[in-house]
Amino acid sequence: MRFLHTMLRVGNLEKSIAFYTEVLGMKLLRRRDYPEGRFTLAFVGYGDEAHHTVLELTHNWDTANYDLGNGFGHLALETDDIVATCESVRAKGGKVVREPGPMKHGTTLIAFVEDPDGYKIEFIQA
Repeated sequence: MRFLHTMLRVGNLEKSIAFYTEVLGMKLLRRRDYPEGRFTLAFVGYGDEAHHTVLELTHNWDTANYDLGNGFGHLALETDDIVATCESVRAKGGKVVREPGPMKHGTTLIAFVEDPDGYKIEFIQA
């Protein structure tokens, strides 16, 4: 068994692809329209799907936005320099919602940003 991907439903696929590729530095790995189902799937990640876990962005053509719900937590990304990563996200128009600092009841340095749909992405200092 191997963990393949996490799927997020997004309201604006182009904005989401731009955020994950231009702001977080992932690559668009593949994209396919399904006209009969009125949806598009786009896969982004830091490496090929054969060797890395990736993110599936699902855009249902007739849905402009989603309620995030309270069951989903966040995506987590490791970074070598959490402060520089947050500065880079901010410089590229991204939204930092929790500045770098120790996690509650611990010492691990974390920060959070939001994607265009409001999904949280946690940065964890390596």
